[in-house]
Amino acid sequence: MSRIGKKPIIVPKNIKVAVAGGEVKVEGPKGKLSFKPHVAMKVSVEGGNVVIARPDEERNSRSLHGLTRTLIQNMIVGAERGFTRELDIQGVGYRAEVKGKELHMTLGFSHPIVFKLPEGIAAAVTDEKKTHIVLSSADKTALGACAAKVRSFRPVNKDPYGLKGVRYSDEKPLQKEGKSGAK
Repeated sequence: MSRIGKKPIIVPKNIKVAVAGGEVKVEGPKGKLSFKPHVAMKVSVEGGNVVIARPDEERNSRSLHGLTRTLIQNMIVGAERGFTRELDIQGVGYRAEVKGKELHMTLGFSHPIVFKLPEGIAAAVTDEKKTHIVLSSADKTALGACAAKVRSFRPVNKDPYGLKGVRYSDEKPLQKEGKSGAK
């Protein structure tokens, strides 16, 4: 049996979980989320726990078992606390600002980039240089896709000396030291 899939998910007191019509709905202080698991997975709410069962020991069923449990766990955590993803912009004149539901970025192109934030995702630029972007949402999957899209506008270049571009805050690209010259 899947080690991850067989563990029940403990539901906090401020979260409501409902399973109806083959769809799992989670409601909490940070938002409402829904997910339709694979038809083979049986999801039920028993007491204060969510339990996922699989029909057989096939390889596909075992992998779906753990995946379904993880996705539902992420929904519960997102509805309770939410998720954040941080990006840093590095480069001369590179900056970002939030205007309503749009993220305006200057990334060295001849024109500014205007990115409309998807529904349920909030953005903030936190430092005085306007180079640190914080994206937040209750939906972990949508948040990851949005952060990847923002990063794709100007990913960190392959040149290990310059490293200009947008990167995740926890990303550490390889950086080489420049010429030291004669001493």
